[in-house]
Amino acid sequence: MLMLGVKYMDFEGFDPKKLDEYSQQAKVLYGKTDAYKEFEQKQKDRTKEQEKDLGAQVMDFFARLGKMRPCEPDSEEAQNWASELQAFFTEHFYTCTPQILKSLAESYAGGGSMTENIDKVGGEGTGAFAKQVIDSYTQKLL
Repeated sequence: MLMLGVKYMDFEGFDPKKLDEYSQQAKVLYGKTDAYKEFEQKQKDRTKEQEKDLGAQVMDFFARLGKMRPCEPDSEEAQNWASELQAFFTEHFYTCTPQILKSLAESYAGGGSMTENIDKVGGEGTGAFAKQVIDSYTQKLL
């Protein structure tokens, strides 16, 4: 599920063709899943402005997380952040199970443009820190 919410993130400076490629990859990989169907249902009536606002809200999560550092990944503040992120994705995109959240964390710290974009708003290392926080959080749920 790692790319379901991708088109809503703030990808300023990204090649639009890359975003289309990410969306197509997500559809090929997850198009038959319940989560992807839920994602399509929730996004179908959104305006471009609503999509942009949701993207900004997602990136605000990472800006907030970047300000939390150097707290420990298992600190109450960091764990609350992970819980809020999970609830946000569930409300606006798809039911974000612990497994899906853990998969998202892999993409946040996996390098490349996703990690660069997160680090751009939260500071260097925020993508990797997000993975540590989410790993700690999901370990308690799984």
